[in-house]
Amino acid sequence: MATHYDCIVIGTGPGGYETAIRASQLDMKTAVIEKNKLGGVCLNVGCIPTKALLKSAEVMAQAEHLSDYGLELDGTVTPNFAKVIERSRNTANKMNKGVQYLMNKNNIDVIQGHGRLTDPNTVEVSPSVTMDGEEVGEETTVTGDTVIIATGARAREIPPLPIDGEKVISYKEAMLQTEQPDRLLVVGAGAIGVEFAYFYHHMGTEVTIVEVEDHLVPVEDEEVSRVLERSYKKKGINVMTGAMLQGVEEHNGELRAEIQVGDDTEYVECDQVLSAVGVTGNIEDLGLEELGIETENSYITIDEYGETTVDGVYAIGDVAGGPWLAHKASHEGTTCVEHIAGHDVQPINFDNIPGCTYCQPQIASVGYTEAEAKEAGYDIRVGKFPFSASGKAAALGHTEGFAKVIFDKKYGEFLGCHIVGNEATELIAEVVVARKLETTGHEIMEAIHPHPTLSEAIMEATHVAYDQPMNI
Repeated sequence: MATHYDCIVIGTGPGGYETAIRASQLDMKTAVIEKNKLGGVCLNVGCIPTKALLKSAEVMAQAEHLSDYGLELDGTVTPNFAKVIERSRNTANKMNKGVQYLMNKNNIDVIQGHGRLTDPNTVEVSPSVTMDGEEVGEETTVTGDTVIIATGARAREIPPLPIDGEKVISYKEAMLQTEQPDRLLVVGAGAIGVEFAYFYHHMGTEVTIVEVEDHLVPVEDEEVSRVLERSYKKKGINVMTGAMLQGVEEHNGELRAEIQVGDDTEYVECDQVLSAVGVTGNIEDLGLEELGIETENSYITIDEYGETTVDGVYAIGDVAGGPWLAHKASHEGTTCVEHIAGHDVQPINFDNIPGCTYCQPQIASVGYTEAEAKEAGYDIRVGKFPFSASGKAAALGHTEGFAKVIFDKKYGEFLGCHIVGNEATELIAEVVVARKLETTGHEIMEAIHPHPTLSEAIMEATHVAYDQPMNI
């Protein structure tokens, strides 16, 4: 194994390992340093295993409605919580091996241990302990022409809710624990909060969501939020919005959460609390302060190509700030390394990064919300097509939700799209590509969409925006 590299990447989440692959493709001698497991949070205790959990919950939800499909089942379907967790772990472990294969395939050296910069071109590596309790790595020092920090982020803690990993848990414990709580309080109704609320509810846990803002998934279009809230309440999930957690204490052998709702104080009894109030960057013990690398609010300060305030040191992904999305990290990393290689690349357009939430109904969005577009001064066209009018949605038995599109009246610019419903996270890619290509509303209407498909909802919503409704 070499000791000097053209490029060293610290961290192997989706941003880190794809950055390393692109660097290798650009003929850079590349190494990655990983103190935990290859694949980072996303692959091991994030994006991938949570989707496996959510699929189990989705199947469970459908099993409860077999009669709607003309199917009969003798007896009942019951979740085996431990096996559901085991399936999720098997999925993650398989993908972990896939990253190791990709490192080998692309001739990337994998150095296990904790990496710390001692100067802009030198990284000291020390042994570390993985999430499985395995000690990995050894004392070594490597140098590189360029160092890219991709150490990601972890669950943020708030003063009223210190995480102990047992009674008060983060997303990590929520997906790894094999004992299921009878009652779960979820604090925070962003993507992580509503996804775990959906999962645990369909596993049979009594779930309450507490959100300080006045609607669930606060970054989403308010109409989308209202659909999700109605759906969750109909399922039997207790939703408390405009509510602030004051603290949690043990009371008569159980947890008792004090919650302020307006001028009133309410108490919720539960067995476990999931803290889902955001993330904080992993900037500790990287040598940043000693090198003079600037940070702000736990995130590394970077320019439009990922370079920090120290020449030759870059940062990408969650550690460099939001949006905290795997696909943003990956694209940010490849843009960064292509810029380093001297390619003529454009900075990322952060307005065209899609956000996805994988509960049911799913949520996907990109670009301006209706309120944001008006605030920005656009004269807009808005079209909305309900899945209740979609033949494919009716055939699937998933008619909840809608697709909503927003266009600029003057030029037809595709300003934004917001989808809530079945397979929303798959449908949004059409809009991302359309916006990248500067496609207008007329071109969306003129593009022949296959029938019957859910994708027609985007075309149909566009027809509505242009006062040419076809199927509503």
